[in-house]
Amino acid sequence: MTFPTFTSSQSNPRARGKELGTHLREQVLGNLSGYADLFAVAGATDAQVRAWGEVALERSAAWAPQLADEITGIAAGAGLEPWQVAVVNARTEILAAIDAVGHGECSTSVVLPPDGPARTVQTWDWHDHLRDAPVLWELEPRPGHVVRTFTEAGTLAKIGVNSAGLGVHFNILRHDSDTTDVGVPVHLIARRILDEATTVEEAADIARSATVSASTVITAVTGSAAASIEISPAGVAVIPPGPDGVLLHCNHFLDEDLAAGERHATERPGTYDRLRHLRDNVEGLSVADQNGRALAMLSHAPDDAPVCAHPDLTQPLNQRWETLATIGLDLPAGRLRVHQGGPCQVTEATWQTF
Repeated sequence: MTFPTFTSSQSNPRARGKELGTHLREQVLGNLSGYADLFAVAGATDAQVRAWGEVALERSAAWAPQLADEITGIAAGAGLEPWQVAVVNARTEILAAIDAVGHGECSTSVVLPPDGPARTVQTWDWHDHLRDAPVLWELEPRPGHVVRTFTEAGTLAKIGVNSAGLGVHFNILRHDSDTTDVGVPVHLIARRILDEATTVEEAADIARSATVSASTVITAVTGSAAASIEISPAGVAVIPPGPDGVLLHCNHFLDEDLAAGERHATERPGTYDRLRHLRDNVEGLSVADQNGRALAMLSHAPDDAPVCAHPDLTQPLNQRWETLATIGLDLPAGRLRVHQGGPCQVTEATWQTF
């Protein structure tokens, strides 16, 4: 199985968005519908969701007008209102505003070997009813600069690489400072990093420039450098690799100051088990072969750390979690290697190169 792909031919942001919205209309509509169901189960009203979408679009336009134009274009192509596509891009912010909680989520590993490019892999866990949301999207935000991203239909970016040799992994966080006053969507921060950054330092500067209302960690990687950029309304912290070149992150803050406001400590304690699993398997996560790195991630709850998640169908949809993708960055080639599903399903033949 593979994820759908789309390559943009338009250079103007609004035209590029309209082209994507037209070609992926059904996927965008399905993604919006899936999030509407998730927000409703979590307790949000339609009026609240619309208001948050409108504010998200306004904050996006003030911070990155070209990205707001692209959202407006996607809406035009998909036959939606701009605020509806803004809702899809601001789903992290809306979930934080609702104070939604759960026990799934992602694990990321980056290893900088002394004799070659960065070796990365992450699991992407999300709600199983949204398993058809992901797409692989290639675009050229400026001449000669290519971005490839694994994202959700209508969302401007998530995990990705650019032709300048920089890539990003993406994990959600929760912090006491998260607020209902919706700010710049964190997914737009990832996109702007892919559009503009060529170094880890530039990626961190872009993150610091945004006023946010929800927390996340964007792990920026180049051929020889990496950092986990922890983002929250309380501030931004940059976590470097250890002396061994290893950088691991799950769904809790590692920065000492930001960790004081940690929300997952009691709500999602499995994040600590997953990080311990990664630390215990650094040797496997360091191998050159991506299939080997993915298999080093393999671990199932309840007996072991819940790195590879499978949904409990007895739970409501906002409490069902599945590892929907396993992803690595091929930085020298400027490409992603993506497997649809969790590490327990990987083989050499299941990787999709994009």
